[in-house]
Amino acid sequence: QVQLVESGGGLVQAGGSLRLSCAASGSIFGMSAMGWYRRTPGKQRDLVARITGGGSTAYADSVKGRFTISRDNAENTVYLQMNNLKPEDTAVYYCKVWNAYNEYWGQGTQVTVSS
Repeated sequence: QVQLVESGGGLVQAGGSLRLSCAASGSIFGMSAMGWYRRTPGKQRDLVARITGGGSTAYADSVKGRFTISRDNAENTVYLQMNNLKPEDTAVYYCKVWNAYNEYWGQGTQVTVSS
C-alpha cells in the first residue's frame, strides 16, 4: 500500500506563488510516474503536470511557463511550484503516483487564488 501526504495549499493573491509537496511512503518500488491533478466543483480531475521516474515532464497547456513539477527520488517526494497564479487556478489539487498496475491518490489540498 502507498500513502501520499500533500501539503502547501492555501490562499494567495493573483500573481503570487505556492509550492505543493507530496510525500509518498509505503511500497512504491516500481512506481514509474508522479503527478498533480486538480478539480474544480462540478468537474472531473484534470492533469496539471506529471513527471516520470527518468525526469520527463508534461504540463497542461493552461499552466505551461508558470508551473514546474519536480521530484526527489531519495525522499519519494514530488513538488509543484506554482508561479503567477490566476483565479482560474483555484481548485483542489491531488497528488497521484502510478505504474502500469496500480495508482494511488492523495487526499487533496485546496488552492484558492483571489483576484
